[in-house]
Amino acid sequence: MSKNKEDENKNPEFINPIDPDHITENPHNLPYPHTPGSALVKPEDEGKLKSRALNAMEHQTDMQLKQLYEQMNFLANQAKGLQDRKTISEKIYGAQMRFEPLINHIYHLYQKDDKTYLLSLIAPDQWGRSKKTFEFVATVQLLADHTWDVLEKSDLEI
Repeated sequence: MSKNKEDENKNPEFINPIDPDHITENPHNLPYPHTPGSALVKPEDEGKLKSRALNAMEHQTDMQLKQLYEQMNFLANQAKGLQDRKTISEKIYGAQMRFEPLINHIYHLYQKDDKTYLLSLIAPDQWGRSKKTFEFVATVQLLADHTWDVLEKSDLEI
């Protein structure tokens, strides 16, 4: 036999029986336990994680949008109230008054048939049998800054 064949028989090529995909120099990077006593490692379902995160995000943004919508409605109602107050105050200061209004007293605004306005001490339910020739517009109270607080308003377009 030749010398080369003898060397081959003495030192056959070593074949590792362990799958090369299951060995590493850094076992802590493996996606599974690398020893029998290792803690159980379960890969997370990425789709499930994203779905939960998406649902949480949608819930949170929906809550915030609802809150903003409620605030917007509140501000819109407040603005409409101020506009009504301004309009009625303009009507009152242009109305016929046969007395000097006192602060914190309640008065009643009426529109006469000729489309002029009248500020009165008499409430709509206090007229009795007398025939009135005007429509109730609003019940108001004079505030300290000489603006008018609208306590009650009719459906009459002002």
